[in-house]
Order: sequence, then C-alpha cells, then structure tokens
Amino acid sequence: MLRAACLAAALALTAAIVWAFQTAVFSASFGAMIRDPWGVVTLIDLYGGFLFACIVMAHLEPDRRISIPAIALTPFLGNIVPLVWMGTRGLRLLGSMNGRS
Repeated sequence: MLRAACLAAALALTAAIVWAFQTAVFSASFGAMIRDPWGVVTLIDLYGGFLFACIVMAHLEPDRRISIPAIALTPFLGNIVPLVWMGTRGLRLLGSMNGRS
C-alpha cells in the first residue's frame, strides 16, 4: 500500500510539473520566488529535503548503478526520483533491514 502511495505521489507531482510548465514561464516564476524571502526559505527547505533523500538513497541502495544516477538526478527532477526509488526499491530495502522482507 505504501509503495503504491509513493508511486501515486510521484505521478501526481509529475502531472503538477507538466501543468505548471504549460501554465507559466519557469524563469519568470523562479525569479519571483527568489525575490521573496519565503521563496528563498522554501528553496532551502526543498534542497535540504533533497540532500536528506540523497543521503538515504546512498546509504540504503547497494547497487551503485541505481544510486548514483538517482542522486545525480534528484536536484534537477526533484522528489519524483526519491518517490519512485522508495516505491520500487527503498521500502523493500528498509524492510529487509528491519527483518521484514
């Protein structure tokens, strides 16, 4: 159930990104965001979360052919990458660490 929720969240985020790209110009929206102090705080929070997700993937993912591209893509593709990883591999790896496979 949790795996399906992760994958559904990744799909919803992808749909929201497609919608935003069709609705607004990215550079103009980003420019407005970094001029606002709360926009800067949001970006710090966002990239802090990306860093944490990358640390978790690096620590748990034994296959470097998966972890290295996932870590490299996360800052550019956002939480879609950790959500897909968690839904396809991460939850299983966490379960095996806790004795649940």
